[in-house]
Amino acid sequence: MNRDGVKALVLDLYVFPEACIFVCVIANMKVNVNHYLKDSNGNTISLSSCRVIWWRRPQPLELHPEITDLSYRYIAMNECQQAISGLWLGLDVFWINHPIRTEQAASIPYQLKVAQRVGLEIPSTLITNNPEEVTQFVSQYGIENTVYKAFTATELNWRETRLFDPQELNLLDNLRFAPVIFQEYIPAQFDLRITIIGDDVFAASIYSQETSYKVDYRMDMHSARIEPYSLPMDPQERFKRLMNHLGLVYGAIEMMLTPEGRIIFLEINPAGQWMFIEEHTKQPITESFSKLLCRYDK
Repeated sequence: MNRDGVKALVLDLYVFPEACIFVCVIANMKVNVNHYLKDSNGNTISLSSCRVIWWRRPQPLELHPEITDLSYRYIAMNECQQAISGLWLGLDVFWINHPIRTEQAASIPYQLKVAQRVGLEIPSTLITNNPEEVTQFVSQYGIENTVYKAFTATELNWRETRLFDPQELNLLDNLRFAPVIFQEYIPAQFDLRITIIGDDVFAASIYSQETSYKVDYRMDMHSARIEPYSLPMDPQERFKRLMNHLGLVYGAIEMMLTPEGRIIFLEINPAGQWMFIEEHTKQPITESFSKLLCRYDK
């Protein structure tokens, strides 16, 4: 972007509100709204002058440590989130992707429903905190043909997709703490990672079955063989319809190709990574993304 003469700024919302000042001025009888932030060094960041925003995995806001009462911290957090959420909605910019669209698209039940709507095949899925429902689901597909996964994962609490273990039937009562995603396990010939940036589609095959953990290639990503994949036009059109329905400009789609040649949709990440794909395939993904940002900066 710098080479193309486009100025870019990285803003970490983690510093708000303790080390960052937010100001929103909405003058009476005037159309223009002025939004700006001031960092701890006194530098002013004019958000109203921004034309493009790449919204990617903002960190949780950091409340001031002097607020120790839990009820007060709840109030302060809610006030901060309301102010920041209103700020984004008030900006007249091109989003990649809009925060509301990102939140909606990240919902697993919603994206699976939309994927079906555009003609993509998905694995049979159960999302529940009811042990009895899980027992019936496992009985239908077999323990050896059932996987489960969490909605989210962090560096401290990583949760890969796992094959159901017979001993875990005794742990189903733990579902009372939080629901879990259970799915029919479909063997893969290899996994597919589809990166979509505007009208550009980059497909890559990830040979998960050659890794030490065949169920989830992320567990052995560094040894996975990753190559460019020639995606037929029909799936490409379905993926673009998926993006349009979800209101996304960027998305990283996880798929699998079965030994019979069926393409199965697993999920879409509105803020997924692409560098590991680019390093292996040499596909110009970063260049495509930069061009998209620069195009709407004009």
